[in-house]
Amino acid sequence: MTSTRQPTFFLPHGGGPCFWMEPSPPFGPHAWDKLREFLAGVVESLPAPPKAFVVCTAHWETEKPTVSIAAAPGMLYDYYGFPKHTYELKYPAPGAPELAGRAKDLIAGADLPVATDGERGFDHGVFVPFLIVDPGAQIPVVMISLQRDLDPALHLAVGEALAPLRDEGVVIVGSGMSYHDLRHFRDGDGRASEGFDAWLGEAATAPDPKAREESLTHWTKAPFARECHPREEHLLPLMVAAGAAADSRGVRAFHDVIGGKTISGFRFG
Repeated sequence: MTSTRQPTFFLPHGGGPCFWMEPSPPFGPHAWDKLREFLAGVVESLPAPPKAFVVCTAHWETEKPTVSIAAAPGMLYDYYGFPKHTYELKYPAPGAPELAGRAKDLIAGADLPVATDGERGFDHGVFVPFLIVDPGAQIPVVMISLQRDLDPALHLAVGEALAPLRDEGVVIVGSGMSYHDLRHFRDGDGRASEGFDAWLGEAATAPDPKAREESLTHWTKAPFARECHPREEHLLPLMVAAGAAADSRGVRAFHDVIGGKTISGFRFG
């Protein structure tokens, strides 16, 4: 146990292997610099060195929430059409089977469905941001999947079940994007992302945790919700981070306009 409660995060993980490529229009040459700077400061911003990260990634969906138990996860290059060198990135962080078992027990103890997976490698929702968060790959990482039905209430409940880990030195992270409509990411029209981001900022930083949960559960009622998330897999990791926040207040920890789209990240606690 530690005497310091760790925060939870919703981290934007960028677009594919964006930090290792020359951006193409409408992204300028420094489009991802502010996000890189934010990610690079995550560990330093913590109240104490983290024991591990538990990461719910937008790029892993299963029939029930699934916890990675691999001691040494491999690499899963789940993006397509990028330069050859981006398929040579390595992130050799260790897993944490004992912590994974603890996470599984907490989820099961909340009467939620849960499974384990010993084969899953680090997908780009994990290795892309964490190569910047922890470039030395020293901090263990346990991955958790989304349930394929993408029920926001269930993912809030998963986060709530995992909340005790915060008092055990573990940082709980949702890795996704606050805007994720690949059909329009390059059109330069920022109106929908700006409108949805304004709502999301109010919802995620609401002082009353119950109000926060209510808003996030019914996120589809937000302005421009489906214009920004035709499919919500990149938003649902926020629910896990917010659920694990308990009574910790949310703050908008990152905000930028990238390629004309408003992008935000959040910290709780």
